[in-house]
Amino acid sequence: MATYLDFEQKIKQIQDDVISAEVRHDVNAVEIFKKDLEKEVAKTYKNLSPYQELQLARHQDRPYALDYINIILEDKYEIHGDRHFADDQAIVCYIGYIQGQRTMVIGEQKGRGTKNKLKRNFGMPNPEGYRKALRAAKMAEKFNMPLLMLIDTPGAYPGLGAEERNQSEAIARNLLELSQLDTVTVSVVIGEGGSGGALAIGVADKLAMMRYSVFSVISPEGCSAILWNDPSKVETATKALKITSSDLKDLDLVDDVIDEPLIGAHRDREGAANAIADYFISTVISYKDTSSKDRLDQRYIRLTSVGAFSE
Repeated sequence: MATYLDFEQKIKQIQDDVISAEVRHDVNAVEIFKKDLEKEVAKTYKNLSPYQELQLARHQDRPYALDYINIILEDKYEIHGDRHFADDQAIVCYIGYIQGQRTMVIGEQKGRGTKNKLKRNFGMPNPEGYRKALRAAKMAEKFNMPLLMLIDTPGAYPGLGAEERNQSEAIARNLLELSQLDTVTVSVVIGEGGSGGALAIGVADKLAMMRYSVFSVISPEGCSAILWNDPSKVETATKALKITSSDLKDLDLVDDVIDEPLIGAHRDREGAANAIADYFISTVISYKDTSSKDRLDQRYIRLTSVGAFSE
């Protein structure tokens, strides 16, 4: 059963009407209801508040990394483990083909259902997860494969074991190594990009966000707790943090916003997956005639200009 948010209830009602008309084989009614649905979708999703976009980014039906990998990656082969400690299930790494292009894909995976969420640690990687990601990235560099990284995490795991195994060093090491990686790299925020847990696979030639994704240094809940000690201020915090794709694009903190289907990736997985694949392939093609030195220089300039301002 599909899950609908509060502001999607009118859409649910019209979709139910469409299904009812189809069952009755009432062709005219189906056409009328589908036109009404298009109008309601445009009205609803073109006027979303930042908090509503946050709800969509966290929607339980929203595709996770493996959902996209299973759709866009052909002849895929999974890479396991960091060769030091363990195989972190919150990070998945695959080699395969996207539209005929041999590619390495690294993704943060949240998991569905209680058992799978625990297995994936709710999408919060441990240090060994980031080290696995770096091993896969180095493999992509060695075999001259472009790298696609799918960001979707509330943050790196803050547990005692993670800190004992040097979580901060693992993240910092990825920031350093990915900034120097000699292959085309693309990072896409597909849902929730939380703090250093997202940055650890967010250093790339191009950093993009899906239309209904968020990227923040702290969750709105954490922000409202620290600033106001009031959970009712979450909507205010969401707006103040400017964590939506449009806000971050306006601030030049991300390169592009990928136009996932207007109705959202949670309603059209195929459309959203194809949008990611098309963006990735077009980026790879755009660097086809760029030398390695020029590409690395462009990446350096882009990374060092983040946060620049003038008075």
